[in-house]
Amino acid sequence: MRVEPDAGQSADERAVLARMTRSILARAELTATPGESTHPAVIETAHLAQRLLRADPPDPERLAALGRMLHRAKAQITEPTPELPWPVDLVEPRAHLERSVGRALKAIPRRSDDREAPRTSTVVAWRARDRDTLAETIALLAATWPEAHAELREILVQIALLDGAAIDGFTDFGVHGAVFIRRDRLTAGADGLPGAIRLAEALVHEGTHTRCNAASVAAEPFLRPAEGAEPLVATPLRADPRPLTGLFQQAVVLVRSALLYRRLLDRAAPARGSAATRARHDLLARSATEAVGTLTTHRDALTEHGLAVLDQAADVARGRG
Repeated sequence: MRVEPDAGQSADERAVLARMTRSILARAELTATPGESTHPAVIETAHLAQRLLRADPPDPERLAALGRMLHRAKAQITEPTPELPWPVDLVEPRAHLERSVGRALKAIPRRSDDREAPRTSTVVAWRARDRDTLAETIALLAATWPEAHAELREILVQIALLDGAAIDGFTDFGVHGAVFIRRDRLTAGADGLPGAIRLAEALVHEGTHTRCNAASVAAEPFLRPAEGAEPLVATPLRADPRPLTGLFQQAVVLVRSALLYRRLLDRAAPARGSAATRARHDLLARSATEAVGTLTTHRDALTEHGLAVLDQAADVARGRG
């Protein structure tokens, strides 16, 4: 993987993960086609099968339940939204997505002084105006950053919209191929950024996490195995300390997001060259520099693969990319 998007590498990683998914399912005497093996609900079943197969012997009743789960997962596979140039499912609320959101909510740290009821997020259906904004965003990416457009076309299987203040967006390797984005990211922001640009940033952000997750499993990992407890470090995007793998992904996310705005500014269209676009670029660039700087102090923890990506990220953060 490199900092610059690459649809060809993405396709190779996706094929490796699909083979891994089919292999795990086969050990549980379950089958899926190569196409089915890239679907987030099928991938979730494979993750559960992997955990179940660690028992010796596995529980027959739970194996049978997995078979039923896989059958339901396959039944959810639908044709991509026909009016879009990407073969992506603008997915309605589904059980595998709700389970993923539940896991994400549990991972949100609670402040000790937080006396209010917990904030929440739920998967909601797409509306006509949401689809229109996505179509505008896809056209914007195709014109502004064709490489990112091509990579996202390759890696996105489902886009789920969230309603609620708890989560702005996330990915989950347990349902790999699905990305979750808060629906208000599809509308104009208080800073003046149009909804199409805000959604473009959200897709680049979550798509980068998707690439990092795939590349770290299907290719060489980015980090060396930790000796003892993995250190927790401060990061630009989270209030709570994060492990180095979280910092690494944030660094790549931030430099790619800065590159998106750099390309928008280079096009100099009125809406894309606005003060809001410049301000957002500058904020992301500062955060990228911070993330790269912190990660550089932990170079010894990175593999050759990780170091190569870090060096590319450093070049972008310095304005050379």
